[in-house]
Amino acid sequence: MKQRLDLRLAAIIISITAGILIVFTVTNIVTNHYHIAMYQQQSNGHHGMDELNEHLEQAQMQSIILTCLLSIAVASIIGIYVARRISAPLIQMKQAAEMMTQGKLDIRVDTRGDDEIAGLGSSLNELAVQLQKQEQLRRNMTQDIAHELRTPLTTLKSHTRALEDGIWEPTADRFRTCLEEIDRLIDLVTELEDLHDMESPEFQLSRSEQDLAKIIERAVTVVRAAYNEKQVDLRYVHQPGDLPIIAKVDTDRMLQILINVLSNALYHTPASGRVLTDLVDEGNTVQIRIEDSGQGIPASDLPYIFERLYRGDKSRNRLNGGSGMGLAIVKQLVAAHGGDVWAESGKEQAGGSCFYIRIPKEIPVDSSRQQQEV
Repeated sequence: MKQRLDLRLAAIIISITAGILIVFTVTNIVTNHYHIAMYQQQSNGHHGMDELNEHLEQAQMQSIILTCLLSIAVASIIGIYVARRISAPLIQMKQAAEMMTQGKLDIRVDTRGDDEIAGLGSSLNELAVQLQKQEQLRRNMTQDIAHELRTPLTTLKSHTRALEDGIWEPTADRFRTCLEEIDRLIDLVTELEDLHDMESPEFQLSRSEQDLAKIIERAVTVVRAAYNEKQVDLRYVHQPGDLPIIAKVDTDRMLQILINVLSNALYHTPASGRVLTDLVDEGNTVQIRIEDSGQGIPASDLPYIFERLYRGDKSRNRLNGGSGMGLAIVKQLVAAHGGDVWAESGKEQAGGSCFYIRIPKEIPVDSSRQQQEV
């Protein structure tokens, strides 16, 4: 049989109150009896005084005992009331948590006041909201993975069936199309595996002191051809005489971060647009800013753009929108460096978007990952 919290609290309150009253009652009875007996001895047993003292002692004992019993009764009523008031929100939270475990994530608890119990209820409500968001992201991710796999597999099946039935001639172009679809599948699986490896406890960075300006220059050089092809102006201003900005980073992983963000900016920037890259020394940290003049990011999508396979435009696929894994990989790698990444979009960016990457120059002492230094 389960013990109810309100009954346990009431029993504790009543027990404490009753214990105090019993001690008080016994002490009063003993002391009163002692002093009355002493008075009788000192009065030398005058006529009529024995009966008076006896009645006086009985009256005192009865009043003390009656007061004790009434006090225990009042304490019991008050204790049960207070216990139920205290335990009611806790029991409600317990029931809400049990319903959440059954998948009912729309449940909420009633929070009143600003005490610790109300704070606990608010935290539970916030947990339910976050669980709902994560559940929706999980469903979207499952749907997106199914879509990503279905499209190339359907193409491969139709091409193979056409070749088998003799409808198509087995030309090099058609085989190349099949190979491209296979490459798309391999790339998606590889990105998923990479992200899984980055989230594992065994993942390590090979960190060494590097000039971040040179790493950015290498990343800009890698994506320059794609920018030129789309006629998007990519700018990174760094004079040869500027002082180097040194930080302990993994060079290859930093290149991966920058290339992913620059590629994302290129996709969302129309022809004749521009993308600006900037590097700022903030003392103990370094901030990399990549701003584009593209279409911007809706406010409703900003909290989720770093989630794996998330797309603001649900209609686009890998042919015109990428895999939705690039920014998720960026978030994971920046976190592995002990840094933060976020995006802003709107009026301040003149309609475009701006991605910020902030990483510490030194390895954080309280880092949860064991990093390998070269």
